Amino acid sequence: MEKTDKPLTRDALVSMQVIDAKGRLIGKVKDVAFAVGKMGIALTVETEDGETQNVAWEEVQAASDFIILKPQVVQQSTYQPQQQQPVQTVTQSVQPAQQQSTQPLCPTCSRPLTWIPQYQRWYCYNDKKYV
Repeated sequence: MEKTDKPLTRDALVSMQVIDAKGRLIGKVKDVAFAVGKMGIALTVETEDGETQNVAWEEVQAASDFIILKPQVVQQSTYQPQQQQPVQTVTQSVQPAQQQSTQPLCPTCSRPLTWIPQYQRWYCYNDKKYV
């Protein structure tokens, strides 16, 4: 741990604003929770609607004056019914046609790249590298 990094206490976390990866306000931290029999902690966040949701600490990208969540990665299903086309073909047809034409493809594997705003770069989740 660097000298500038300091641990965050429960008191420091409570009342912090929680912001998603796109910069939208999710709510404020109301408490820190532990699940019995599991490792790690979760933040209990109260949304602007007054609802409560738990956010696992693994979903937090940064925390200082406020908490920023990591971008949510949509995982493709590997389930493949016997009478349907392969998953790769199905996932390509599910994407909007407009997105396919404007989204760049990885030069290595030819799959769609994902824009990572934090680093201002395109990333290939298949090859696990920036392009």
